[in-house]
Amino acid sequence: MEKIGLDLKCWKIGVLPLRGFALMAYASTVEPFRAANVLSDSLLYDVINIGLDDYPIASSGAGSVSPQTTIKEKIEVDYLFVVAGGNPVIYENNAIFSWLARMSRFGTRLGGVSAGPAILAKAGLMDGRRMTVHWDHAEALSEIFPHLMIERTLYVIDRDRLTCAGGTAALDLMLGLIRDHHGPLFANLVSDWFLHTEIRPSIGPQRSGLAARVGSTNRVILDAVRTMESHIADPVSLIKLAQKADISPRQLNRLFKDKLGCSTMGYYRVLRLDKARNLLTNSPLPLTEIALASGFANSSHFSSLFSQYFGRPPSGFR
Repeated sequence: MEKIGLDLKCWKIGVLPLRGFALMAYASTVEPFRAANVLSDSLLYDVINIGLDDYPIASSGAGSVSPQTTIKEKIEVDYLFVVAGGNPVIYENNAIFSWLARMSRFGTRLGGVSAGPAILAKAGLMDGRRMTVHWDHAEALSEIFPHLMIERTLYVIDRDRLTCAGGTAALDLMLGLIRDHHGPLFANLVSDWFLHTEIRPSIGPQRSGLAARVGSTNRVILDAVRTMESHIADPVSLIKLAQKADISPRQLNRLFKDKLGCSTMGYYRVLRLDKARNLLTNSPLPLTEIALASGFANSSHFSSLFSQYFGRPPSGFR
């Protein structure tokens, strides 16, 4: 490893898995550091699990991890990653929030993985910082904290804050850190260890392309859906959607029915209802605000359409 100029400094990494964390996100956070140690035959990264107490921390799946220390002890780490799952918007734990703020004041670089960035935001630690979060939580978080600078990317590093969308994106973030610490050649060796043949850039998308999600490569349909997704709270009329595509409303409807099996505005309505379901599941916003954020004029009309489409009222998703 000396041939590639490996710096043998040991970085101390703290991981705070919160109950209900995703195993994929956790493994993608800690495993690159373990591999770096194995490949270098040195302790480049000293990783410790931190808990609220001494008890094992259950994941959302079948596994759990045991903490080596707790937030009650004095902890000195270079990086501290909060790995969370479930619904972070309703998470409340003042002891955790205060402890994270204290670690920040001590100069620790704070990171969030999957739902972890939302925990940092709720602790007031992402104000004035660019950030990302898993796409399933982004809408609810931006509705509750409209001042947050949320980007829909794999990960964001803004000074002493590192946020990641979770899943395998955590692997790319940690490989990016290893590259910063030890150079691209060694980072690629670690990446190859996991058969991860290309380290994705931070600005990579979280989801598959629009064509894959919509199920069509038709340019007119994709342009229309792109406009719809940009105007959920303030729906655009069929006439304006057609004008943007420079075709008639009848032609646009025919395209949607031929390619997607539904009318243009029917597709649009489902997009808005899906956003409403996401907000119902991931935010404490009242029904009236969710209706407005989803582009419905009043809560009664919204509730009726929602119940027809999902087979149960909005309250059933709370």
